[in-house]
Amino acid sequence: MEQIRHLLFYKHYFNDFFNGQTEKVKTKIDYVLFLITHAERIPEIFFKHVEGTKGLYEIRIKVGSDIFRIFCCFDKNTVVVLFNGFQKKANKAPKNEIELALKLMNEYFAKK
Repeated sequence: MEQIRHLLFYKHYFNDFFNGQTEKVKTKIDYVLFLITHAERIPEIFFKHVEGTKGLYEIRIKVGSDIFRIFCCFDKNTVVVLFNGFQKKANKAPKNEIELALKLMNEYFAKK
Protein backbone atom coordinates (compact mmCIF):
# COMPACT_ATOMS: atom_id res chain seq x y z
CA MET A 1 0.00 0.00 0.00
CA GLU A 2 1.46 3.32 -1.12
CA GLN A 3 1.62 6.30 1.22
CA ILE A 4 -0.64 9.11 -0.04
CA ARG A 5 -0.56 11.45 2.96
CA HIS A 6 2.13 12.52 5.40
CA LEU A 7 1.87 13.25 9.09
CA LEU A 8 3.21 16.38 10.71
CA PHE A 9 3.35 16.57 14.50
CA TYR A 10 2.79 20.18 15.55
CA LYS A 11 4.72 21.05 18.71
CA HIS A 12 4.81 18.47 21.53
CA TYR A 13 1.11 17.85 22.17
CA PHE A 14 0.63 14.62 20.22
CA ASN A 15 3.89 13.09 21.47
CA ASP A 16 3.01 13.92 25.09
CA PHE A 17 -0.37 12.24 24.62
CA PHE A 18 1.05 9.21 22.76
CA ASN A 19 3.87 8.59 25.24
CA GLY A 20 1.37 8.48 28.11
CA GLN A 21 -0.59 5.56 26.62
CA THR A 22 -0.31 1.80 27.15
CA GLU A 23 1.36 -0.35 24.49
CA LYS A 24 -2.05 -1.66 23.40
CA VAL A 25 -3.37 1.89 22.84
CA LYS A 26 -0.13 2.93 21.06
CA THR A 27 -0.48 -0.05 18.70
CA LYS A 28 -4.05 0.95 17.80
CA ILE A 29 -3.03 4.60 17.31
CA ASP A 30 -0.22 3.45 14.98
CA TYR A 31 -2.69 1.31 13.02
CA VAL A 32 -5.15 4.20 12.58
CA LEU A 33 -2.35 6.62 11.60
CA PHE A 34 -1.19 4.06 9.01
CA LEU A 35 -4.73 3.98 7.57
CA ILE A 36 -4.85 7.78 7.44
CA THR A 37 -1.58 7.96 5.53
CA HIS A 38 -2.27 5.05 3.16
CA ALA A 39 -6.03 4.67 2.54
CA GLU A 40 -7.65 6.61 -0.28
CA ARG A 41 -10.84 6.98 1.77
CA ILE A 42 -10.53 6.96 5.55
CA PRO A 43 -13.48 5.20 7.23
CA GLU A 44 -15.57 7.61 9.33
CA ILE A 45 -15.23 5.37 12.40
CA PHE A 46 -11.57 6.51 12.44
CA PHE A 47 -11.76 10.06 11.10
CA LYS A 48 -14.46 12.72 11.31
CA HIS A 49 -14.90 16.48 10.92
CA VAL A 50 -15.53 18.28 14.22
CA GLU A 51 -18.97 19.89 13.98
CA GLY A 52 -19.08 23.66 14.27
CA THR A 53 -15.43 24.13 13.21
CA LYS A 54 -13.76 25.05 9.95
CA GLY A 55 -11.19 22.45 8.98
CA LEU A 56 -10.71 20.67 12.33
CA TYR A 57 -10.95 16.87 12.36
CA GLU A 58 -10.71 14.20 15.01
CA ILE A 59 -8.95 10.88 14.71
CA ARG A 60 -11.10 8.36 16.53
CA ILE A 61 -9.56 5.42 18.38
CA LYS A 62 -11.33 2.79 20.44
CA VAL A 63 -9.52 0.18 22.51
CA GLY A 64 -11.89 -2.05 24.45
CA SER A 65 -14.29 0.32 26.17
CA ASP A 66 -11.78 3.21 26.13
CA ILE A 67 -12.19 5.97 23.55
CA PHE A 68 -9.44 8.36 22.47
CA ARG A 69 -9.45 11.40 20.20
CA ILE A 70 -6.62 13.20 18.43
CA PHE A 71 -7.34 16.53 16.77
CA CYS A 72 -5.84 17.31 13.39
CA CYS A 73 -6.29 19.24 10.16
CA PHE A 74 -5.23 18.98 6.54
CA ASP A 75 -2.59 21.11 4.92
CA LYS A 76 -2.90 20.95 1.11
CA ASN A 77 -4.73 17.56 1.23
CA THR A 78 -1.52 15.53 1.51
CA VAL A 79 -0.34 16.55 4.97
CA VAL A 80 -2.25 15.73 8.13
CA VAL A 81 -1.16 17.99 11.00
CA LEU A 82 -1.64 16.37 14.42
CA PHE A 83 -2.40 18.44 17.50
CA ASN A 84 -3.58 17.42 20.99
CA GLY A 85 -5.12 14.11 22.02
CA PHE A 86 -7.13 12.98 25.03
CA GLN A 87 -9.09 10.08 26.45
CA LYS A 88 -12.81 10.66 26.00
CA LYS A 89 -14.84 10.27 29.19
CA ALA A 90 -18.15 11.90 28.18
CA ASN A 91 -20.40 11.99 25.11
CA LYS A 92 -18.98 15.29 23.91
CA ALA A 93 -15.33 16.27 23.58
CA PRO A 94 -14.32 18.66 26.37
CA LYS A 95 -14.64 22.27 25.23
CA ASN A 96 -11.11 23.10 26.46
CA GLU A 97 -9.62 20.34 24.25
CA ILE A 98 -11.44 21.66 21.16
CA GLU A 99 -10.40 25.24 22.00
CA LEU A 100 -6.76 24.13 22.36
CA ALA A 101 -6.90 22.30 19.01
CA LEU A 102 -8.39 25.36 17.27
CA LYS A 103 -5.73 27.60 18.84
CA LEU A 104 -2.95 25.24 17.66
CA MET A 105 -4.43 24.99 14.16
CA ASN A 106 -4.65 28.79 13.83
CA GLU A 107 -1.11 29.12 15.18
CA TYR A 108 0.17 26.50 12.71
CA PHE A 109 -1.28 28.28 9.67
CA ALA A 110 -0.22 31.74 10.95
CA LYS A 111 3.41 30.57 11.26
CA LYS A 112 3.56 28.94 7.81
